Amino acid sequence: MGLSIIFALVTILAVLGLFSSLKNKNLMGIIFAAGSVAVFGWFTVMTVLNHGYPAGH
Repeated sequence: MGLSIIFALVTILAVLGLFSSLKNKNLMGIIFAAGSVAVFGWFTVMTVLNHGYPAGH
């Protein structure tokens, strides 16, 4: 279940990078950050849907 947590953290960091790139008007950063958000966001959603939300014991 740690995989979904790692994917979620990477997605959050990619969103922060996207906002930073948009603020600085960095086209290459926007492209790579948006791609990372799309890919890792999709992995996060699909991992949670297929394996459930990681619950603590």
